[in-house]
Amino acid sequence: MKTFTMPGTEIEAPNVVLGLMRIQEKTDEEVRAIVGAALDAGITFIDHADIYGSSRHGCERRFAEAMKLTPSERERLVIQTKTGIRHPGPHFDFSYEHITTSVDESLAALDTDYLDILLLHRPDALVEPEEVARAFDDLAASGKVRAFGVSNHTARQMDLLRKYVTQPIVANQVQLSITHAPLIAQGVAANMQGLDQSVSRDDGIVDYCRLNDITVQAWSPFQAGFFDGPFLGSERYPELNATVDRLAAKYGVPPIAIAVAWITRHPANMQVVIGTTNVERITGSAQGSEVPLTRAEWYELLRTAGYTVP
Repeated sequence: MKTFTMPGTEIEAPNVVLGLMRIQEKTDEEVRAIVGAALDAGITFIDHADIYGSSRHGCERRFAEAMKLTPSERERLVIQTKTGIRHPGPHFDFSYEHITTSVDESLAALDTDYLDILLLHRPDALVEPEEVARAFDDLAASGKVRAFGVSNHTARQMDLLRKYVTQPIVANQVQLSITHAPLIAQGVAANMQGLDQSVSRDDGIVDYCRLNDITVQAWSPFQAGFFDGPFLGSERYPELNATVDRLAAKYGVPPIAIAVAWITRHPANMQVVIGTTNVERITGSAQGSEVPLTRAEWYELLRTAGYTVP
């Protein structure tokens, strides 16, 4: 498993992350099997959010109840959670009160004294960055949160926060897969008249993150679009899957590893957040961590996913 030190932190992180948004109804044994498979594969980074589960903090609580981590086991893990989405609605809330209260609730649910990383979930259009800065300062000073980041934020939204927040923004978690790649594909075909792919929809998020030492975390790495099913094995992507299968055979890994490798091959040191609860798929995903796709193979995957590579 490839690891790196996340810029702006002392956190040694793997480039594959285990997302636990689907464990609410799992038994203790099932949760332990899921986490155990990840740890066996070198995935020591756990991703949560306060809204995951049938009730607020439901999956965080289910994780803690099942794992019953000892202090040494807790220290082995990087635990990240997110806050900012509220129900009913949904609506978004980056107020001081909500951020700090949610962190306290997450700490109680996870049965831990600290979070390694706290991300602000989908952007709050009513954000008052001074309040975010005050919340981050208090959480850092109290030792409750080691590092801070965002999710689904544009470059300008990050700039607004960074004007006020004194801690570095260390991560931005965004949707990214071979078939959902506007963050990358737009730049490949920039300034091509009449090509829909060339229309800027991301304001340079990937390049911004590279310039500012912000780790890109890719969520839904196997989804064709916005929760409309996986592309692996889908009849909608015959050419892509033929390419994936050929490369999987070449490198001796399952197809899911090639989907991971397409992201981890990027020089931005991206992390891939997998949300599967299937032990075999967790193990297979981890195999993509170090698959050395060539430039030609990487671009072939992009092209056969339906994007223009001029």
